[in-house]
Amino acid sequence: MIVQLRICVPKELSEVTVQYCRDQVGTAGVALVPGASVVPAGDVIEVQVARESVEELLEKLQVLKIRDVGSVAMTTPEFVLSSSADRAEHAAPGDGADAVIWDDVTRQTGEDSRLTWNFLAFLVLATQLAGIGIVTDSPIAIVGAMAVGPEFGPLAALAVSLATRQWKLGRRAAIALGVGFPVAMLLAALTAWLSIPLGLFPRNALDTGSAVEFIYHPGPYSLIVAVLAGIAGMLSIIGRRSAALIGVFISVTTVPAAGYVAVALVLGEYPKAAGSALQLLLNLVGIVVAAVAVLLFYRLVARRRPAAAAHSVRGQRSGLRH
Repeated sequence: MIVQLRICVPKELSEVTVQYCRDQVGTAGVALVPGASVVPAGDVIEVQVARESVEELLEKLQVLKIRDVGSVAMTTPEFVLSSSADRAEHAAPGDGADAVIWDDVTRQTGEDSRLTWNFLAFLVLATQLAGIGIVTDSPIAIVGAMAVGPEFGPLAALAVSLATRQWKLGRRAAIALGVGFPVAMLLAALTAWLSIPLGLFPRNALDTGSAVEFIYHPGPYSLIVAVLAGIAGMLSIIGRRSAALIGVFISVTTVPAAGYVAVALVLGEYPKAAGSALQLLLNLVGIVVAAVAVLLFYRLVARRRPAAAAHSVRGQRSGLRH
């Protein structure tokens, strides 16, 4: 898997940046366009590099403080026909599918962690669907709620925050979850309360829902499912895989449990509401803990640049200032 970096740097950093890019194991090609960048003023360097080598190269650019004086943009070409690219992927250590680009993971989770009207709307819709599935004993409606639920974005961001100590990201994710779920559950309860006098479902609806009993019966498998969901979700982000089916898996006991709490409280089924609330809490915690464990594992096994190399890069940076 080849990744393309577009680096804008001041003229005085252009030569050393090109040198780092050329010397990086896994580099397939480097192109320099002097003076091509107008804002910020400087040169443009385009690099094709194997995905498993991107993180190390970004670390070197970070030492040069390229982010402060220029910019780095990353894209993944759909198709690259090049023998040098094939050789670069072969030379790079590891496998592209297992490579973690930490800035990319932070960006992906950061985008989905904000409390926005879009996030709130999807969570409300998902909880409403879950409530309908619960009172009608409809697995189809509950699966639909799982597909619509957007909650893994903030959960993943919370995991990244804990693993990388980016507390601002964690606070934003906690706000999204802390506001989103109560609002969605309150609206689901209001809908259930209004539906009873309209005769849309009987007051004993929860006594006949055999298909949804798993929602208010937390047990060992609840935690196991949450852990598996957290692992699957974080691996999908790291490997940039489609999150469609992963989202359904992750929502299996979060959104339905939130909907069940709302409906059970309205119908006076307080023990079932308590069981669903425990299920929701257990799964939210299990997903985050499992996702954090995945990130820490990748940090542990990732190949890092030797300290001497980092010192050398900083030394060259200091020399440029003089």
